[in-house]
Amino acid sequence: MLAVDGVSKRFGGLMAVDGASLALEPGGIVGLIGPNGAGKTTLFSMISGFVPPSDGRIRFEGTDITAEEPHRRAERGIGRTFQIVQPFAGLTVCENIAVGAYLRHAKRADATARAREVARRVGLAAELDRPAGGLTVAGRKRLELARALATEPKLLLLDEVLAGLNPSEIRDIIPVIRGIRDEGVTILMIEHVMQAVMNLCERVYVLAQGRMIAEGPPAAVCADPRVIEAYLGHGAAARLKAEGAAHG
Repeated sequence: MLAVDGVSKRFGGLMAVDGASLALEPGGIVGLIGPNGAGKTTLFSMISGFVPPSDGRIRFEGTDITAEEPHRRAERGIGRTFQIVQPFAGLTVCENIAVGAYLRHAKRADATARAREVARRVGLAAELDRPAGGLTVAGRKRLELARALATEPKLLLLDEVLAGLNPSEIRDIIPVIRGIRDEGVTILMIEHVMQAVMNLCERVYVLAQGRMIAEGPPAAVCADPRVIEAYLGHGAAARLKAEGAAHG
């Protein structure tokens, strides 16, 4: 469904993403993890069209979309959430979701009906007529998810949709994300909450200092010495192994 081939992004002298590649098959949930500053959101911005790559190609369903504008990619079926949630605070929850629905539904009544259906799916049905500015952090995260879902994507890019949530809120939203996948939407998610990554993702890619350093099932990736050192520093994998042997 999605093929990212050797994509790089330079900002002046800074190489934010360096020759990164990944491939997604339809119908799964794939994680993109890595330390802060690794280039994950920049990679999302290149896939969704907000930032042009310096090198490399991006293909969606076999078509080269490297140079396409974000709205064209949305029309093709690529939706995304943003790490910093910024709803239209003066509009209601329903009106915010309808903004996304207008991509496929030109009539206001149709967009509103779509918005109400999406709100039900993400657990916002009781909040539809509230101003979006009055939502809790968890409510705003659900609204961000709903706005992207309202565009009726085939591929949904989730950028830290669980960040800032407490454990019970995370527990509540995990089935929502799984339900979206079960309805046929392919998901690529940036996430630091490893409990969610282990529960949701079939495969994980690891980005560190702009480069893909590992890929595979979550449990195997989390045990990879390169991944441990990316998070904890040089020599950490050997120290952890030695401590494990000492306690064993």
